[in-house]
Amino acid sequence: MSNKTVVIVGAGLGGLLCGYILSKEGYKVTIVEKNNQLGGCLQTFVRNNCLFDTGMHYFGSMGEGEPLNYLFKYFGLTQKLKLKRLDINSFDVIDIAGKKYNYAQGFDNFIETLTEYFPDERTAITNYINKLKDIGEYLNVLLHQEHKPLTSGILVNEHFNENAHNFICSLTNNYELQNVLAGLNSLYAGNPKYSPLYLHGIINFSLIQSSWRMVDGGSQISNILSEEIKENGGTILTKSEVVEFVSGSNQNILHIKLANNEKIYSDYFISNINPQKTLELTNSNLIRAVYKKRINSLEQTFSMFSLYIVFKENTFKYMNYNYYRNNNKNVWGTEIYSPEAWPDGYMLYTPATAKSTEYAESMTVITYMKFDEVKKWEHTKVEHRGEDYKTFKKQKAKKLILEVEKVFPGISNKIKAYYTSTPLTNRDYTGTINGSAYGIMKDCNNSLKTYILPKTKIPNLLLTGQNINLHGILGVTVSSLLTCGELVGFDYLIQKIKDAQ
Repeated sequence: MSNKTVVIVGAGLGGLLCGYILSKEGYKVTIVEKNNQLGGCLQTFVRNNCLFDTGMHYFGSMGEGEPLNYLFKYFGLTQKLKLKRLDINSFDVIDIAGKKYNYAQGFDNFIETLTEYFPDERTAITNYINKLKDIGEYLNVLLHQEHKPLTSGILVNEHFNENAHNFICSLTNNYELQNVLAGLNSLYAGNPKYSPLYLHGIINFSLIQSSWRMVDGGSQISNILSEEIKENGGTILTKSEVVEFVSGSNQNILHIKLANNEKIYSDYFISNINPQKTLELTNSNLIRAVYKKRINSLEQTFSMFSLYIVFKENTFKYMNYNYYRNNNKNVWGTEIYSPEAWPDGYMLYTPATAKSTEYAESMTVITYMKFDEVKKWEHTKVEHRGEDYKTFKKQKAKKLILEVEKVFPGISNKIKAYYTSTPLTNRDYTGTINGSAYGIMKDCNNSLKTYILPKTKIPNLLLTGQNINLHGILGVTVSSLLTCGELVGFDYLIQKIKDAQ
């Protein structure tokens, strides 16, 4: 057990997971969060007595013996979370220009279901699933082996240098099937030129393996973790913005400085905020100029516009699946995105609540939006952006509701109230650059440039979060292991996880 101190900047999922691991290992943990609420993308909010998630909508591999279930047992989450499994035969509906396809859970079930739409393409669909299994096996190897894979974690494999779009096209010449197989690429802001096969593969592998929704919001994860951290002697500070990582005479980080000028000293520091922002706040000479240039040149993924609908009581049936709508036959929305044609598509779902399994209280609709479209208000603060910003949001909301109405006729008459968020909202509540939905964009053409290790040139500064390894609950959980493994030993940590089963 250690008696060292560690300060974690950012109480998103990555920061909380690292806080849990290290506080359990005897580190004196202090987590510093600039917002009032913990959780980052796990944050929830209430409007009209309805609970909404800000970023966590559903996730995969939570069945018994599956990767996330395996990890969450160690974190004490598996036994405590309120979950609802999505429809086995249709956890996602992919709507391509009005034609609908069901994504089924279970690899064999997925093959059989999709083959019904494409009876001559069984071989292509089977080969696709076999590739997902190969990619998923890298995850299993990482979680069950006794040593850390080299120094680059889970992404050291050929699939990170392989293009997801090109791979899908290599399976079949059927353009319709190509787009169906890429139907979930809005979950990682898929780009046909850059998105690695590994990124596509691990997300689709996980969700097809099993798909789940939180009952009554994703903030239960951050609530459970934060309570455990406190029980282990840790401290969590909210409304405490870090303005500088201050280095000492040896150029290691000596302390952090808060906006109120308070200083917090520690042996180790972990940054769960965007790496570009971390470098901006760090003055150590140990960070080389070439590294700063590389990190600062990385492109961020798209942001989103979200519409939060409150339904009139008992007017809209609960949907135990997610719905992906694409107005044209090309599902690679980041490539064809146009503000003039907005919204070209969207993802929507009805959150699960303990109050009713028959009717939905609410609906969340999410679609791409570039930060440039709200850039004129970038220097404003939440609730103080002006009437023209409110008008902008209202116009966008009405346009998006009309699009949803085309698929769900009569839905407008069932709406009691609605609320919206833009890339500015995402930026201010999650701390991402320009409200980026998934952090730094991975590039299969230059994987070493866009892959960021948890270790930095500053010996006592580590990185974690969605930009280290992968985004999403599964990706960030693995990132926390890679980060904490640098302090407690990766072999040791993997054994601890095994012992928790």
